[in-house]
Amino acid sequence: MADRAAVRRAAAPVPPQPPAPDTTETPAAPDAAGLTALQLLRAHGSGPRGLTEDEATRRLARYGENVPPARRPVTRRRRLLRSLRDPFTTVLLCLGVLSAAVAAWGTATVICSLVLVSCVLRASGEHRADRSVALLRDLLPTTATVVRRADGEAAPEAREVPVGEVVPGDVVRLGPGGLVPADVRLLRATGLSVHQQALTGESAPVPKDAVQEPGPAPPGPFAPPHLCFQGSSVAYGSATALVTATGAGTRFAAAHRAGGQRRFTAFDRSVHGISWTLIRFMLLTPPLVLVAGAALHGRGLETLPFAVAVAVGLTPEMLPVVVTTALARGAARLARDHRVIVTRLPALHDLGAVDVLCLDKTGTLTQDRPVVTRALGADGRDDPEVLRWAGANAWWTLHLADLPVPDALDEAVLEAAGGEAADGPEGVAALPFDPVRRLSTAVVRTPGRLGRHTLVVKGAVEQVLDRCALDATERARLLGLAAAEAAAGARLLAVAVAERPARQGGWSHADERGLTFRGLVTFGDALAPTAADALGELAGRGVGVKILTGDHPGTAAQVCRALGLDPGRVLTAAEADRLTDAELGATARRTTVFARCGPEHKARIVTALRTAGHTVGFLGDGVNDLPALHAADVGLCPRESVDAVRESADVVLAEKDLAAVDRAITAGRHSGGNIGTYLRITLSSNLGNVFAMLATALLLPFLPMLPAQVLVQNLCFDAAQLAFAYERPSRAVLRRPIRLRPHGFLRFITGFGLINAAADVATFGVLALTTRGVHTSQEVFHAGWFTENLLTQALVMVVLRGGRHAAEGRGAGPVHRAALGLAVIGVLLPLSPLGPLLAMGTLPPLYYALLATVLALYAAVLAVARRRHERAADPGPAPGGPAQP
Repeated sequence: MADRAAVRRAAAPVPPQPPAPDTTETPAAPDAAGLTALQLLRAHGSGPRGLTEDEATRRLARYGENVPPARRPVTRRRRLLRSLRDPFTTVLLCLGVLSAAVAAWGTATVICSLVLVSCVLRASGEHRADRSVALLRDLLPTTATVVRRADGEAAPEAREVPVGEVVPGDVVRLGPGGLVPADVRLLRATGLSVHQQALTGESAPVPKDAVQEPGPAPPGPFAPPHLCFQGSSVAYGSATALVTATGAGTRFAAAHRAGGQRRFTAFDRSVHGISWTLIRFMLLTPPLVLVAGAALHGRGLETLPFAVAVAVGLTPEMLPVVVTTALARGAARLARDHRVIVTRLPALHDLGAVDVLCLDKTGTLTQDRPVVTRALGADGRDDPEVLRWAGANAWWTLHLADLPVPDALDEAVLEAAGGEAADGPEGVAALPFDPVRRLSTAVVRTPGRLGRHTLVVKGAVEQVLDRCALDATERARLLGLAAAEAAAGARLLAVAVAERPARQGGWSHADERGLTFRGLVTFGDALAPTAADALGELAGRGVGVKILTGDHPGTAAQVCRALGLDPGRVLTAAEADRLTDAELGATARRTTVFARCGPEHKARIVTALRTAGHTVGFLGDGVNDLPALHAADVGLCPRESVDAVRESADVVLAEKDLAAVDRAITAGRHSGGNIGTYLRITLSSNLGNVFAMLATALLLPFLPMLPAQVLVQNLCFDAAQLAFAYERPSRAVLRRPIRLRPHGFLRFITGFGLINAAADVATFGVLALTTRGVHTSQEVFHAGWFTENLLTQALVMVVLRGGRHAAEGRGAGPVHRAALGLAVIGVLLPLSPLGPLLAMGTLPPLYYALLATVLALYAAVLAVARRRHERAADPGPAPGGPAQP
């Protein structure tokens, strides 16, 4: 009685409600899986004739539009403020404030200007990317077919309405190729199968049926056969269904909300690590200068501006600008040339650092369609006659059963059979496939036998064998044959025939008995045409590919072998569940294929790989991929993905194609290579200058450079460094992932910085020799030190950047031209009218001759050290292995 009362209360008319367009949550809906269709119709205050227009309008005001929760738009101001959270930007702001505190207004102005330019560039780039992603929504269908009445007495009519106006209680009609506009309960269905790949990752259509008395719910939120969900599409068949949930109340929206927050990516980890290394140096430098000046020369706070200038000199002021410009140029080039949209600029660097790419095989390694691989007779040998009978079944079922389009398997059969399907025996009748019988039957005239008809039955192996005249032994043998083919990764259809006397009346399912088994048709996935080449390119770049699929282990392994990828031992989700996180990480490093994976398995495997030290990219297109997209360092999706995935992905591809992924990784390595080269050269040069300044400050009775001179030197070097954002990196950069490892950078900048400091100290000796008494020649010393610093920095840019270019026979690039300009300024500025204004004197000719000797030796040592470093870094990582530092 209580249940009946609950149904009566739920069946009461929905009272009018005041408009609430901002509603974000749909009220709790009745149990769509457990109630019968009649109970559910009553609970929603609806019926087979649909809602009236007035009632639909009231419900739209109550429940809100049928749209999934979208990512909240980010304003330009918020993007600008969010850009300030970059660690280097924060450090520069602190130095700018400190410079202003010691009245170093020029330094403070320059630093704040660089920070502003960097933030504006980053915010503008991300705004353009978001706008491009939003425009992709216009490519999707926007209407649904609903059954509604003008008023309570009018006859129901089917009409097209915008998907956003579909409400709970609406009766909708589904047809082949159409999208399921909301979560629905099937009322009637004819041969219905839907694609749920966007929700579950299943590549094959899933049969659905209008169950009148629901039984126990099968495992999985999208498994009930009488329910269809927003985000899926109709493969074939038709249906009438009741809308049970819309908008934020759908399971599609629930899966979107469960995606979680993105973790720190490879870019975040690298930048934070390098930032804190530099911060420690910068915090240590000013106190050392102050203490040394006070202890050795009795100086007080008058050296504070110099100490701040030295700290600023250590900082790569142009880093935010160079990084943002390099990434923005790479993202713009990808969008223009390859229609790849980067929605988060740092993700382009993460692409360059990727050494493991996780993906599903369907649509990436394979096309979204099956192909016939073999036709086997009952003896297990190739038999083309089996394919001919299967083609006749597919052809006449399509034409005599009024099906709008063939399903995927029939289409593959017709393609393999070619013209024989149409030129075969004449069709008489057809019984189309339905998901309960799992069979289709065509009746054709028996060739050469007047008055005889032949039934051609095609369908699931067990269902066909049940209708064949077989003894137990033969049936077991044929089941074993089918099981062996399935274990090898093939999908199967069985074919059987039976000859019957011709009749005038119709044919029914009862005639499908006493059949003669003819054989099996096996299917595989059609390989993507670019997949094999793209896998080879990725392997050559040190990127290991991991297949995370919901398909059968044998199917995934077969596809890998066909593409030349060794699948090794396939790990299933059930086996992964028995491993601890540490064990899974170790296993995942040596495993290529993971089968029977659900959303939680994909996310756990991605997390395990990241914990093991890899930079992981994940390519997905369905709601079931959202947790893994969030768990990866960089998430990629094709343009056709559902909205929730496109909004969560860092990179949106024009198509689901591994070749496009390879191009995106190449662009990421170009940008990441330029950023890494800039950092190595700049930090080593800056660190060497700081070492030399600290040493000479202890030896000299005056400051080695005045704060204004340090500022001008930094400005010149900063302007030259912008060329790194426009440089074309060497081909060696593309051979392995780009990783900004803090420890590797510290070793590099310390080693080359000491070489730079040695050149500076040698210059100190040259100045002492040529000026004959540096204690009385401050202006001359400042001029010589200024010239040497800019020349050594220009030399570092050419030698460390140009070695690979020379070996590859490439001409001078932007960095070479910038270095030349820097050298010209270093020589001419002290001789120009600006020299005296900056307290720099005239240098004797002998200084230039001796300086040239020092610079020649410096260049030779740099070249030797560079070659040793390149030899140590040359061995690329094994595919899927961690990148070398």
